[in-house]
Amino acid sequence: MVEVDKVYESKFKFTGIFDFKAFYNFVYQWLVDYRYPIIEERSYTEKIKPEGKEVEIHWFARRKISDYFRFLLKVDWLILGMTAVEVQKGNIKTKMNKGVIEVKVTGYLEKDYEHRWEASGVSKFLRVLYDRYVIRSRVEQYEEKVMMEVDELVAQAKAYLALEGIKGTVI
Repeated sequence: MVEVDKVYESKFKFTGIFDFKAFYNFVYQWLVDYRYPIIEERSYTEKIKPEGKEVEIHWFARRKISDYFRFLLKVDWLILGMTAVEVQKGNIKTKMNKGVIEVKVTGYLEKDYEHRWEASGVSKFLRVLYDRYVIRSRVEQYEEKVMMEVDELVAQAKAYLALEGIKGTVI
């Protein structure tokens, strides 16, 4: 059975003006650039409410590290009160969005995702010994790498919103 260990979780909240489509593409492209070939959008829900759209998105991104290890990043989006606004950027009027974005990124380390240690009870027991004693330092290194990638994604997303969010003035 695949063992999935939750390693780390980080989140942030942004309130202001943003380009939702551009931000969505930015986060997706970041995952592609960090060699996450499998990006699965498990759900995308939009609800129209009097105060604006409410959007909820759940992504799962996986990256193979070895035949035994795989990184999994779960990205949960919640956008509240999203409305369309026009922004003046220099001499150009641009359509953007206004609202609250909450993004939570959770990093997991998957072990034995190819089910190679599932043949018998003995091999399952050997896998536990293998994890705890033989490759313990490698597991710790990968957990640290997952934490760094979660922090990097959150930092890049926050920086993107901070840069894009303050450009221009609302008309």
